[in-house]
Order: sequence, then structure tokens, then C-alpha cells
Amino acid sequence: MEQQTLKITNVLADPTRFSIYQYITKVYREVTVQEIADTFGIHANVARLHLSKLEDVKMLISETQKTGKGGRPSRVYKLSDEVVSLQFPYRDYQRLAELCLETLVEFGDQGLQVLRKIGLKYGSESAERFVVHTGARLVDLTTEDKLSYIEKIAYNQGLNPDLTYNEKEKKATFSIKNCTFKELIDDHANALCPMHHSLIQGIFEYFFGNVKVEEVISMKEHECSICQYRTVLS
Repeated sequence: MEQQTLKITNVLADPTRFSIYQYITKVYREVTVQEIADTFGIHANVARLHLSKLEDVKMLISETQKTGKGGRPSRVYKLSDEVVSLQFPYRDYQRLAELCLETLVEFGDQGLQVLRKIGLKYGSESAERFVVHTGARLVDLTTEDKLSYIEKIAYNQGLNPDLTYNEKEKKATFSIKNCTFKELIDDHANALCPMHHSLIQGIFEYFFGNVKVEEVISMKEHECSICQYRTVLS
């Protein structure tokens, strides 16, 4: 695991390559060599090299696709499902987290209530730490500032977020294209999905007080690529 961490840090040490990876996490779709070349103003061969390096450390995967115009199929790249850890030295908290989770689940509804409480607290604390780090004061933030902060907090957590706001109706729609608990979700969706919902709730409550964040799409339940939440802001 430490060797893999070293490989990843070496690959991301190149500023252009790091920016390319960030770009792909934001667009969250397949990209071509030519798209990367055009976006970053580099030669296609250089773009292909950067993408190949990211694929070598399993941060991206690629496949060939027919263009529909005949000729040679094109190669497209997208995010892999690998969970990337850059801790060094490597510290394995996953098994400990699994044991704690399994123990709480054994307590039934009472355990699930505890998990929701943990998610709510973690979301609120994450928001508070972010605001303190920026040096801003919560009372000075506009609605747009707060929504921007929420999107940045979610991005920092690797959630690949997208947040839209209807000012007239005061409705916010918050979508995420990744899951904090991705490596555990298949075995513990019934416990982790409510806790993740509470985490999002905690972030919004920190900024907007007593608001209700409703989950309208679950990537697990609907077998799609996003979870989506909606709320009406006071």
C-alpha cells in the first residue's frame, strides 16, 4: 500500500497532470485525448501520456469506442472505482470502521439513530472547520456564499458535487457523484445511506439553521450515478 501511495504522489506531482485529474473529477464523464489536449492547450501526444500515467496508478480506466464514422476506434478515459488514499505512512482505519459499523447495526433502530447522529455531527463540524479555516464569519456570509462553501466542502470530501439554486423559490438542489463510504456501501447500504444523508443535513444546518434536506435520488436504490438532495432555504 505504501508503494502505491508513492506511485500516486509521484504521478500527481506534475501540475498539469494533477489539473487534468481534477478536471475529470469535476466533469465526471468520459473524456478523450483530444478534449484534454484542447482544454489544457497541449499536444495530443502529451495529453495521452498524462492520461496513461493516471491509468497506470489506477486512478483512471480507459476503453476503446467506435466513432460511428468508420476508421480507428477512439480511446476514452474515465474515473476508476479505486479508493485513492494518500496517507503516508499508510494507516488502515477501514477494518476498524467496519467493526464499529457492524456493532452499531446489531442494535437495530437504536444503532441506526446513533449513526444518523454521527453523520449530523460530522457534517456540522466539517462545515465549521471550513469556515474557520477561511477566516470568514458565518453572520457575514450571503446565501450565495454559503452555497459556494457547501459545494467546496463537498468537493474537499471527494463527492464531486453540483449545487444549483432557484433564488425565486429559494430551493437548492444538491447532487453528488461520489460516496464518502464507497468501499463499504455494498455491504452496509441500509446503515450508511441514512448516515450520509444526515451528514449532508448537518452541513446545511450549520449554514442555514433548521432546514429539512430531502433525499430525492439515491445512487444505490436507483442504480444511477448520483445522489440528489433538495431543500428550501429560509
